[in-house]
Amino acid sequence: MGRSGTRVAPCLRLRLRLRRPAAWIAVLFAVGAFLLAGAPPAGAHATLIETDPAEGAVLPAAPEEVRFSFNEPISGVPDGTQVFDATGAEIASSAKVSGSDLTVTLDEEVGDGTLVVVWRAVSNDGHPISGSLSFSVGAPSDVVAEVPGEAAVNEGAPWPLSLLRWIGYIGLFVAAGLTAFVVLFLPADRQTADARRRLVVPARFAAVAAAAAWLATLPFVALYQLGLTASALTDGSTWGALPMGEYVVTGAVVIGVPVAVMLLGDGRRTGARANAAVVVAALATVAPAFVGHTRATTPEALVIAADMLHLLAGSVWLGGLVGLTLVLPDLAGRGELGGQVLARFSGIAAGLLAVLVVTGTLLGWRIVETWTALFDTGYGQLLLVKILVAVIAVAIAAWNRFGLLPRLREATRRRERRAGAGLLARATGAEAGVLVAVLLVTGFLVDRSPEEEASVAPVAVAPEVQSTTLGDAEVRATVAPPTTGPSDLTVEIFDSEGRPYEGYDAPTVQLTSDAVDLGAITLENRGPGVYAAEVVFPTAGTWTLQVSLRLTEFENPVANLDFSIEGGSG
Repeated sequence: MGRSGTRVAPCLRLRLRLRRPAAWIAVLFAVGAFLLAGAPPAGAHATLIETDPAEGAVLPAAPEEVRFSFNEPISGVPDGTQVFDATGAEIASSAKVSGSDLTVTLDEEVGDGTLVVVWRAVSNDGHPISGSLSFSVGAPSDVVAEVPGEAAVNEGAPWPLSLLRWIGYIGLFVAAGLTAFVVLFLPADRQTADARRRLVVPARFAAVAAAAAWLATLPFVALYQLGLTASALTDGSTWGALPMGEYVVTGAVVIGVPVAVMLLGDGRRTGARANAAVVVAALATVAPAFVGHTRATTPEALVIAADMLHLLAGSVWLGGLVGLTLVLPDLAGRGELGGQVLARFSGIAAGLLAVLVVTGTLLGWRIVETWTALFDTGYGQLLLVKILVAVIAVAIAAWNRFGLLPRLREATRRRERRAGAGLLARATGAEAGVLVAVLLVTGFLVDRSPEEEASVAPVAVAPEVQSTTLGDAEVRATVAPPTTGPSDLTVEIFDSEGRPYEGYDAPTVQLTSDAVDLGAITLENRGPGVYAAEVVFPTAGTWTLQVSLRLTEFENPVANLDFSIEGGSG
């Protein structure tokens, strides 16, 4: 017994030294906060910034094509655009996507009256976006019939897709994490042979669950992104429209995880084959970083790298917890073996926590962009739930390390060690259960748009009014509402006595910000000295309205008005 106590001492010294990684967490968190403080705004979702013709425009003749411009590249959808006349009859048309532009060509002659274009596309982050555009040829129609899809909004992902995502991530993390735990944390000797074989069984089940769930998500992703019904799954164009990245990532998981478990064999493999199992498992784990929100968030390389580290750290942490829960009571009855495995995993776990904190902070900030979005959007609120649940997991981990581990280290009898290890294993299992809950929230976050508003009562935003003088004329500009998304811009001109003033020519205006230039805005005359247009603000921040008014043939003063645009519906 005395000999056993003497041999535990090195483990005790190692455990004391392992408290230092707590300082690493603070340092890494500070570095991450420093990087985030100076990061430019992220573009996490495609936003329509311009249409040609403009909404509500009245044209002397029908255009050959209608163009929609977005702030980032988009993907087209089969039969995603339709054109209707005022009676609701569909007009033959075709559409193509080039970069950030969606162009709809009118393939038949149209008469005078109002036309409605209904469109749908897929943002870089995998979320569908849709809307409609109305304009008139000759003169607006007195009555415009409601057309299919005109009032449609972007619906959230179907719950079966989120459920499959959850199962897929659990299977992926457990299979890859157990593979890493067997190879990296269990000593390669006869004492751990039974433990290795015991962990291979759940790793195989997890691999099958991961492969099946990820494969089953493909049809749901296709229907969600393309806005189609289940009958469309028999159409080849449906599968052809799905982004190639979805196939690549799904293949990496569906093939990679089972291959990694096969390379693991019965758990007693060592050397090149065991290392290959860990490498293949790691590649399968990081594959999801190449689709979803990270693909539409800047700087893309940094965000994808952070997501890869986040996925790796999460899988090793969860796999290690599952492994300890299953084998720790048995290992604790084999002398120092239980303490050695705990020492190995605990040292790495501190670093994993540091990685999760820093990468999670970076990813959250780049995707939601603002602190207010954490509370004002459904995505932000779910992210807060994920953070709170993760804090519970960290609290349990701290109790395990600083409350239960000392008892296990101080135990000198085999019965005491097994009892302490059993309690620690149950607490570790609870920690793993909380991480499973974190993955449940993640399953819903993956397919939810960061710009989707929370289900709260809308709050009216007062219009913002700015004024300036151009020569003897006063110019008053109003933006209502001053939020991202569609807004009404009104420009009023008065003479020195406060009467409406027309000037030599109608005013011209341009809208710009530090990140986006909307260019010249077409104003429609609404009465003497009153001009208006509908604009779409793609991002929040300070926007400058440049107003130019020709007073005489030779006098054309220019002034700038700054508007503060808040984050809105996008």
